[in-house]
Amino acid sequence: MIFGLFKKKNRNQSIVDRQYAALTSAARVPFFYSDLDVPDTVMGRFEMLSIVMILFFRRTAKSDASGQELAQEIVDAFFQDIDHSIRELGIGDQSVPKRMKKLAGMFYGRLETYAAALEERDGGALAAAVRRNIYPEREDAPAMRGLAEWMIAAEVTLAGVSEDEISRGQVVLPPPEPLAGK
Repeated sequence: MIFGLFKKKNRNQSIVDRQYAALTSAARVPFFYSDLDVPDTVMGRFEMLSIVMILFFRRTAKSDASGQELAQEIVDAFFQDIDHSIRELGIGDQSVPKRMKKLAGMFYGRLETYAAALEERDGGALAAAVRRNIYPEREDAPAMRGLAEWMIAAEVTLAGVSEDEISRGQVVLPPPEPLAGK
């Protein structure tokens, strides 16, 4: 009887894996790096994956309990992936928890900052926040307006995603090419 509990998790695992793969694929679209000024670096990729996760997390926050549970499992997979990546980069075991704590703080700080601008559909405020996060120490950083426009458009698209698509792990973010310009 107790083994029945594990079956649900195993079933959810394939959904989590499928959805996480779709989200990471969305974050790796070359257009973000070639045309929307996201640097193709480890931190640039972290930023882009964070943005995609935040958009997904915001959509599933409006879902029923199972959608929110799935979102939490996907965010957990995101942090496990980051942990694995940090270790692959050769960061010592002693430093990983400290770095993970810092990256988690960065993620949740971005979630809060971007949420305020996304709620208002304020492209200027969102672009400024994204710019500060992606280019924290550059006065001559790109404006990031195209990325902000894509984020707002993606959130609008995600609002139309059905609960069934969420529960099956079939959420797809719109590609940036037709939605945003530089």
